[in-house]
Amino acid sequence: MQDSLTHKVALIGNPNSGKSSLFNILTGLNQKIGNFPGVTVDKKSGQCILVSQVNAEIIDLPGTYSLYPKSEDERVVFDILMNEKDKHHPDTIVVVADASNLSRNLLLFTQLQDLGLPMVLALTMIDVTEKRGLQIDIELLKKLLGVPVIPINARTGAGVDKLKAAMMSPLSRKSGEGFYRSVMFGCSVVENIKFKFGIINDYKALLIAHRYNVISHFTEAEKLAVKQICEKDDFQSLSFQAKETVARYEFINKLLAQVITRTKVDSVKDRLSSKIDAVLTHKIWGYAIFFATLFILFQAVFAWASLPMEWIDMGVSALNGFFKDVLPAGPATSLFTDGLIAGLGGVLIFIPQIAILFAFISVLEESGYMARVMFIMDKLMRKFGLNGKSVVPLVSSVACAVPAIMSARSIDNVKERLITIFVTPLISCSARIPVFTVLIALVVPQDYVWGIFNLQGLALMGLYAIGFIGAIVTAKIMQIFLKTEEKSYFIMEMPDYKTPRWKNVGLTIIEKVRTFVFEAGKVIIAISIILWALASYGPGNGIEQAKIKAETQAKINGFDQAQTDNLIASYKLEESYAGKFGKFIEPSIKPLGFDWKIGIALITSFAAREVFIGTMSTIYSIGSDNDDENTIIERMKAEVNPETGKPMYSFALAFSLIIFYVFAMQCMSTIAVVYRETKSWFWPTAQFVYMTGLAYLSSFLVFQLLGLK
Repeated sequence: MQDSLTHKVALIGNPNSGKSSLFNILTGLNQKIGNFPGVTVDKKSGQCILVSQVNAEIIDLPGTYSLYPKSEDERVVFDILMNEKDKHHPDTIVVVADASNLSRNLLLFTQLQDLGLPMVLALTMIDVTEKRGLQIDIELLKKLLGVPVIPINARTGAGVDKLKAAMMSPLSRKSGEGFYRSVMFGCSVVENIKFKFGIINDYKALLIAHRYNVISHFTEAEKLAVKQICEKDDFQSLSFQAKETVARYEFINKLLAQVITRTKVDSVKDRLSSKIDAVLTHKIWGYAIFFATLFILFQAVFAWASLPMEWIDMGVSALNGFFKDVLPAGPATSLFTDGLIAGLGGVLIFIPQIAILFAFISVLEESGYMARVMFIMDKLMRKFGLNGKSVVPLVSSVACAVPAIMSARSIDNVKERLITIFVTPLISCSARIPVFTVLIALVVPQDYVWGIFNLQGLALMGLYAIGFIGAIVTAKIMQIFLKTEEKSYFIMEMPDYKTPRWKNVGLTIIEKVRTFVFEAGKVIIAISIILWALASYGPGNGIEQAKIKAETQAKINGFDQAQTDNLIASYKLEESYAGKFGKFIEPSIKPLGFDWKIGIALITSFAAREVFIGTMSTIYSIGSDNDDENTIIERMKAEVNPETGKPMYSFALAFSLIIFYVFAMQCMSTIAVVYRETKSWFWPTAQFVYMTGLAYLSSFLVFQLLGLK
């Protein structure tokens, strides 16, 4: 046993086996999200107190079906287990298996057991198994497998304490006879690789023979050495792998025949699930229910979030006003109130909407409904060069394009994967919600259609529909130009319907909100402070001259003190560094209806879309009359077009700006992850140019057409 502070426990299991739920139970909020070195695969780790107050690091490895990696997710698991020097290499493995589908889950278990790693088998979904009329003899299974077998309930936490104790028990490195031996007779490749690399375990040597070309810690010379051994011994990888898999399933089926008994032929739940599937996967009702689900989601984002957003807005406004009253006037107070607090308000106000969005997505995934969506959408997606698995990145992109693009690794066909990656950012993500909600609130009344449908929610759903249409049209165009002979197939396992684990949903909401506040928030607040400085100071004595000019203009027009202060602030902003930059780019965005103030926000939001609101909050907070204009929406409503004397944010301008944000690629993180996933700068560059051009053209057409009315 290693030092308790460095004891590592890896959770390994098939997708949808309950592994993530167990991870959440063990670690609670003590989680860290990052990436495994060298790849974009999510790494989730957390701290857990085991028995006797021993601290352990729990590592939630990506879901995998076997140790023969086909995707990047599976390769991460393979690399960590094959490299004992890897810092994530576990001291103990907890194999998480779905008890209701042991035949498939035990394939991975037998492979891990042949590696001779210390293991515990955690059986989840025991309640589902029993409802199906199946009874598992846990003690006999434990005896036959030779490892601790702990049934757990991820909902109630039952069995978790026993699992923690088992993690600390002395575990023998059982290698057994190995399920591969019966099919390896007469092949010397294992012994030759063991001799060449000083390996003790037979199965590890066999895995090297199968997958030496994807082992990340192998040098090119080592890969070449294995290749030569395989060629010399005439090692037929695919043939041996198929024979090994058959041998494993023969063993598993014999074992399960001894430990599982059926208490009833059919269960009510199985029959009910079939009936539900018949509706949810129906060629007409399936689509109708899916779009109705999305409709409810967008209604909720506006209707349910409005009240808490008002509370947050009022709180930030009151806090800002308080500090302006108690602190002495000057640059420091202005920086604190108009820079820091205004930027902070631009982050906090959208927490309710972000929370509702991720709550809905988490429930859809937890319940098993998302898999049905993939199934019914496959036929439609194929017409546009995609497949059913493309639905996961597209729907996930409603939350964030970065993990959505990473999830496209599950698409085996290269062409379909590239098309999916390319079009995914066109689906409106949560970062666009702050922009959409503010601009929709400016020009769309908060009325109800037929007394139940929020008009602003309908407008928001319409914007997501526009993004989706843009994505599939783009995919169709790419399908024409990208040629490949590779065929694709859609094969997936339908998970059982489950009541969402509300703790998991809650943890997801907390994690995503925390990420938004601390990751996006840091960028927004930093840019808000920089913008305050750029908007408060200017070259030469332009600021002083602007003040004199504004005071003279105010006297001529007979303005009162409040009007004079706002005019001074407007003139000073125009002469500031920010104003000069905005004026410089204004001619290029004028055809879209945008002025120099919007131009500043457009440029800053290329780092991240949500920065737009923080930028506008900072620009419009400088010199504003807090008694009359407490919120960014009110400030933007009060903005007057100097050329027409009418409100700046007309229907045409607001929707021109909205459409720009629907299509524009304004996320450096997305560009970075596309590069990492495609291993080429061609795709992110083409993506940026295409989406920016599409945004400009669409915005131009919207403003010109709506402006004619």
